[in-house]
Amino acid sequence: MDSASALGFLVPRGTWLWRTVLLLGFVFLDFLVTALLCETPYAEANLFVRSLMQTYGILTGLVVFDIAMSVPIYAILVFDSHFIKYTGQYSTKTELFVDLVLGWIIAGTHFNGAMSWLWNAPYLIRQVLGFAVYFTIALPAFHVHPKIVLPRMIHEPNPQRNV
Repeated sequence: MDSASALGFLVPRGTWLWRTVLLLGFVFLDFLVTALLCETPYAEANLFVRSLMQTYGILTGLVVFDIAMSVPIYAILVFDSHFIKYTGQYSTKTELFVDLVLGWIIAGTHFNGAMSWLWNAPYLIRQVLGFAVYFTIALPAFHVHPKIVLPRMIHEPNPQRNV
């Protein structure tokens, strides 16, 4: 196995690459808003992030937390992108299920975290709003009209890749 094919396995395939970009965009939104608006670690509601901020400083603690939380998400998306073909006739339902779960857990939570600095609303309202924003983007892009919304090249198999 050459290094190009080994590195190619670490990149999500097809629409999973765009799911990864979208989900990590919500993580980056939360990171950016927190980094800009957090003046003291005690202002952070997440106790784990707060302890990292107190130990390493606000920005470094936030970076450590976001990297530690994003690596498993990325690994799940890479794994799913390479093994979704084995679900056969259930792949559409599997992708929808993954979008629902990751949309609620990742996008909703990070949108809720970012909006907690900007908008004083109940936790559940911000969580639902983050999920709704994610799913409003993901549903047409990945399920309703994927070949229209996303670039055509991600839907065609790569003739050079041995699968």
